[in-house]
Amino acid sequence: MATIIDPLDHNRYEVVQIKNFDNVPIKVTTDPGTGTKTSALDAFGRLRVSNPLTLFDSSHRYSDNNLWSTLTASGGASAFDANAGLVNLSVTTTSGSKVYRETTKVFSYQPGKSLLVMSTFVLNPAKENLRQRIGYYGTANGLYLELDGIGSNSLSFVERNSVTGVLSETRVSQSNWSVDKMDGTGPSGLTLDITKAQILWMDIEWLGLGTVRMGFIINGKFILCHEFDHANIIISTYITTASLPLRYEIENTGATASTSVLKQVCSTVISEGGYELRGLQQAIGTPITTPQTLTTAGTYYPIISIRLKASPDRLDAIVILTALSIMGISNNTNYNWRVVATGTTTGGTWVSAGTNSAVEYNTTGTSFTGGRILAEGYTQATNQSVSTIDILKEALFKFQLERDSFTSTPFELTLVAAASANSAGIHASMDWEEISR
Repeated sequence: MATIIDPLDHNRYEVVQIKNFDNVPIKVTTDPGTGTKTSALDAFGRLRVSNPLTLFDSSHRYSDNNLWSTLTASGGASAFDANAGLVNLSVTTTSGSKVYRETTKVFSYQPGKSLLVMSTFVLNPAKENLRQRIGYYGTANGLYLELDGIGSNSLSFVERNSVTGVLSETRVSQSNWSVDKMDGTGPSGLTLDITKAQILWMDIEWLGLGTVRMGFIINGKFILCHEFDHANIIISTYITTASLPLRYEIENTGATASTSVLKQVCSTVISEGGYELRGLQQAIGTPITTPQTLTTAGTYYPIISIRLKASPDRLDAIVILTALSIMGISNNTNYNWRVVATGTTTGGTWVSAGTNSAVEYNTTGTSFTGGRILAEGYTQATNQSVSTIDILKEALFKFQLERDSFTSTPFELTLVAAASANSAGIHASMDWEEISR
């Protein structure tokens, strides 16, 4: 039997203990009063069940998947390995040689729900002047695993924050991990071999003041290694935000004896317990008296483009396209519309969607190139009726605005359209939700 405490009324319940295929009891949960550590509970103490909502996942089956921005210097390079299904981040022996990889999206932490992050990798064996990092972090905030140099203190979990306006890092070496040092003497009885393939996991209870737990998944088990506790301890938030990107880094902090490779494999970010959109809803459309004119038949013109603001910096904001509508107004004309990400709108004027908005829009662009098509469809205008289309985007974060944080470049999300006749008129609108406020 195992004791479970209901967090709502603190009553105790006796339940049959779950066993595995070898008839060995599996510890599902514990009485929080005992202080026994377990990963069977999420970051808010709820029993983990199979209802996660995936905010993001990344793997590399056929190519580098275009979900990451890359920064290189001094001979650093990233290359897709088709046989292994991963990306090799390689540096030379030169001081300053580096490769940084960061997701083009920032992932939304929702207060009151545990955020589970997993990343897989193979580190280059430790060497003098070589630093490697993997985790859920950006330049100013986040959490990551670090292997820096050689020696007993080279492997650490790190908490990075800028809550005072100045970058600060709390670095906890393996010998000081609070739960399982993974030296063969901890609760798992396992010894970590950091030169081998590993699955890093962490779950985050933010609300500004919560706990972060970090560890590794080995033999199908979540090994809890260290907790960063904050509630009842600190006097401010522990990181500015828990809505962050994923990141991999390899860098020479000095000259090294040989070249080095960090293997980036898979990553995922999961909201445990689902997700509900509760942001600021905004919209923009073409003026009712001045429809867009599609001058040349068969040519795609930008109707509405939106992007994150680079100045003032809102590049880490989370903005999602939630709906659009299209109305062709030239009789007996067919229209083809597309929603395109990462293309380029030429001409027109970019206008702020509001002082407190993270978005700017352009409804006067004259031409459009590049990008990848996220969705498309057709509509028709006739002298009997005018067709309208309303598309609700149920895929949530599939239509999130992206950016390259290394170059401070926002990527556009654009509604383009082409018509079957010259000089066809069209009206359209775009709705989006700004989660980051």
